[in-house]
Amino acid sequence: MTELPLTVKRSIELLGLVLVAAVLYLGAGIIMPVLTAFFISLMLLPMFRFFCKRKIPESISIVICILLVAIFVGLVIWFLSSQIGMLVSDFPQIKKNVGEHLKSLSAWVSSISHYSTSEQVAFINKKSNDLMNTAGSLAGGAALTLGGIFAFVGLLPIYIYLMLFYKDILLRFIFMWFKPTDHPKVKDAIYETESIIKSYLMGLLIQITYMTVLLGGILLLLGIKHALLIGVIFAILNLIPYVGALIGNIIGVLLTLTSSTDLTPVITVLAVIAGVQFLDNNILMPRIVGSKVKINALFAILGVVVGGSLAGVSGMFLSMPIIAVLKIIFDRTEMFKQWGVLLGDERPTKSPMSFSVFRRKKNVPVKSGVEKG
Repeated sequence: MTELPLTVKRSIELLGLVLVAAVLYLGAGIIMPVLTAFFISLMLLPMFRFFCKRKIPESISIVICILLVAIFVGLVIWFLSSQIGMLVSDFPQIKKNVGEHLKSLSAWVSSISHYSTSEQVAFINKKSNDLMNTAGSLAGGAALTLGGIFAFVGLLPIYIYLMLFYKDILLRFIFMWFKPTDHPKVKDAIYETESIIKSYLMGLLIQITYMTVLLGGILLLLGIKHALLIGVIFAILNLIPYVGALIGNIIGVLLTLTSSTDLTPVITVLAVIAGVQFLDNNILMPRIVGSKVKINALFAILGVVVGGSLAGVSGMFLSMPIIAVLKIIFDRTEMFKQWGVLLGDERPTKSPMSFSVFRRKKNVPVKSGVEKG
């Protein structure tokens, strides 16, 4: 069989990328629940095997695992609801504090520009009216989004049950795609994927817990209002690489501004978040997750942005596990090895422009990089 020219191979790869992106964009409502269920199923495998070793039937074992996940999610929702309820109960004070901040902001704008207070108020009223005029169309979109969320949540336990129940069929399907001589590599890739994804997801659960306790506890001791809410929101948003931490900082500042007219609590919140995040990134998370696939920062951020564009919030959260799985596959496939190099952070010790050995598809000496994902 005649081998295809290199340019044709690369063209097919790029065309495949475009087709995958198009499928994800058009079928996000179907694909994202399946992918989410796949990753949750991997995380539940040790628990499922534990119950099966105790002679509990497979179906009952799967149901127990799903119920435990539902209880955990219910506790998280209850905690968030209680914290948001406390925030709502402080609404009169929040309204007063926001008014004070707006007055200070208005005075500052007047001091650096020619806009008077009355002109600023007229501008805000005009924009508010424009916003209200578009509320009707947005409400329809919100209803569709809410319906999609309910469909997502409703399908998730069904997918998890079926994936765990039919896991052997799925594994056989994967092996049948490859020649028997390649089965040892496929087996190694499956084991490594399972190990890395379980380690990554369990690490994220542990990270959410200690980030909430550390951040919320320290802020609570320092007398910051809504400390636990700030802690849990930042911990959840921190699951989104790089971008989530920035959004978490902004929300923390906004919540602090609404509860106080002084800027000192804002500085305190930013300082505590910076300290806890440094501790998390450099000491706690590397030790908890351990050895895992290394993804460079450029493609971690690109993955979050592209995932959000193609599949919304779920795409942002799942971007890192998906990239990790792809890198495992690429590193073990000669045809796509260059894509594994592109996603990783194993930098050559010398420039490929100067040494031809660093341009080849084989292991080369690398510099240590920042581990993420």
